[in-house]
Amino acid sequence: MVNFENLKLVALGNPLLDMQVRDGQDVLQKYGLKPNDAVLASPEQLSIYEHLVENYQVTYVAGGAAQNTARCAQYALPEGSTAYLGCVGNDDLAQQLRAANEREGLQSVYQVVNDTPTGSCAVVITGHDRSLCTNLGAAEKFDKSHLDSQEAKAAIEAAKFFYIGGFFLTHGVESALIVAKHAKETGKPFAFNLSAPFIPQFFKSQVDQVMPYAELVIGNESEAEAWAKASGMETNDLSSIAQKIADSPSEVSKPRTVLITHGAESTIRAVQGQSSVITHPTPKIDAANIVDTNGAGDAFAGGVIAGLIMGKSMEEAVDVGHRLGGMCIGQVGPVLKFPKENVL
Repeated sequence: MVNFENLKLVALGNPLLDMQVRDGQDVLQKYGLKPNDAVLASPEQLSIYEHLVENYQVTYVAGGAAQNTARCAQYALPEGSTAYLGCVGNDDLAQQLRAANEREGLQSVYQVVNDTPTGSCAVVITGHDRSLCTNLGAAEKFDKSHLDSQEAKAAIEAAKFFYIGGFFLTHGVESALIVAKHAKETGKPFAFNLSAPFIPQFFKSQVDQVMPYAELVIGNESEAEAWAKASGMETNDLSSIAQKIADSPSEVSKPRTVLITHGAESTIRAVQGQSSVITHPTPKIDAANIVDTNGAGDAFAGGVIAGLIMGKSMEEAVDVGHRLGGMCIGQVGPVLKFPKENVL
């Protein structure tokens, strides 16, 4: 039994093993991928994973956006502060994910299925861009019954903060709503990440069900623009979009905060009911020090949530997010520096 005595954060998402390759222009062309995007693998793209193994030097990194965020939050939080719920297969890939989480202090509360392999994600890096092509595998087998397991129930009861990535809504909206409504009933904060443009574009009804329970919504510029288009807004103005998300229907009493990142540009913050947005300048990083942007948004979200859990103001929490995001892009994949640096 995992020890949840000091637990602060529970995150739900799709556990994946990332398969990273560099200089993958030919892969993008072969599989019809954009240089900086995130998609679910179509039947025609499922051979990409074997193609990478056969033709490239692959770096394996524990991934899945919400899992990355939880690990990044744990980096800044006291020992035993985070737990992650998702579904994996009964295979070596799942063992690699557990080991990666254990190294970074994240407690794995996995549902395990025997008939489907652990999910994987092809990460094709070209310059400073990365294209993600995901085969969810076991991740989409998550069943709400897992929330009633002894371990998951204990984690949910102990947690002080909840986080769900948008990717989870492709299959797990029932489970997401159970956790979101529990957060409302217990007065605990619930955060939601748009995660990728295709989530608000193709899973708008699921987003519309879950977002009303979110006190905090996080996304980047392309995700915000996709939400706006799906919602009938005829603008790409990020400030207007952020405010519209903030003012969208809410089931909780606390005003919703929306954070929209924009690469090296300032992060935009909108608060429900306020007339103007706030901008947070993003610390500049020399291009020569940028190794891989994969996971930078996840690290930002983890830093923000860690800061809020530790009682910091939203402005201070955004600073923590920027520091972790900046640290992440100097590494290969969503990896942080050890021994730990004080980022709070």
